[in-house]
Amino acid sequence: MDVVARNNVVITGPVGAPVIVLAHGFGCDQNLWRLVVPRLAQDYRVVLFDHVGAGKSDLAAWSAERYSSLDSYAEDVLALIRELDLREVTLVGHSVSASIAVLAVAADPSPFARLVLLTPSPCYLNDGDYQGGFSAADIEELLESLDGNYLGWSAAMAPVIAGNPDRPELGEELTNSFCRTDPEIARVFARATFLSDNRADLTRVTVPTLVVQTAEDAIAPREVGEFVRDQIPGSSLVTLDAVGHCPQLSDPGPTASAIAAFVTS
Repeated sequence: MDVVARNNVVITGPVGAPVIVLAHGFGCDQNLWRLVVPRLAQDYRVVLFDHVGAGKSDLAAWSAERYSSLDSYAEDVLALIRELDLREVTLVGHSVSASIAVLAVAADPSPFARLVLLTPSPCYLNDGDYQGGFSAADIEELLESLDGNYLGWSAAMAPVIAGNPDRPELGEELTNSFCRTDPEIARVFARATFLSDNRADLTRVTVPTLVVQTAEDAIAPREVGEFVRDQIPGSSLVTLDAVGHCPQLSDPGPTASAIAAFVTS
């Protein structure tokens, strides 16, 4: 299958410039990056895509069996990079795509120069001293609610994920994005997202890595960002003076600046 068509690949920015690949999170598509792209595309070749099942990807390529695992999404990222013959790539993964990016880099680090993990969470479940932000009962309730009424769940959860209650338009945009996702696909992706534990994979990352978190994030607490930094050898951590789980939407300027500063460092 044509990977470019399957994942609705869009490329912008100067030819020959350093390459940045942007990977979106659960319930979203590449449109969520639209506010950082103009800033990055001035100096970098920016590659956008939709995960299979999201946005304008080829929905016929989706199956519950294949996409019940984050490893399959990582395989897609690697296939995309190989198909486009990209090299010295900076891969930016937002939210669950941070874990997908970790899996891709761990499986084959050769095309990657750098890794940026934006509001990552390798495990959402609290486990002993590790505080992922959710108890087992929380996650069970979240998934049951999603199964029972996906549109209602989206309307309730998206504003919490977006944060910034004084800027309701952010929650509305995320709600609309969630609601454009096929509920069956969302249910499978949600389980892959919230039930995965990729903490052990962090130590497999061998390329320079930047962890970017916000000062207040209901989905990925600050302790998680610190954990990720501590687990990836030689990685660094930047905490944006921002609120919410989607700083590329709420605070695109500082988010783009953090990415660009790391790429040129």
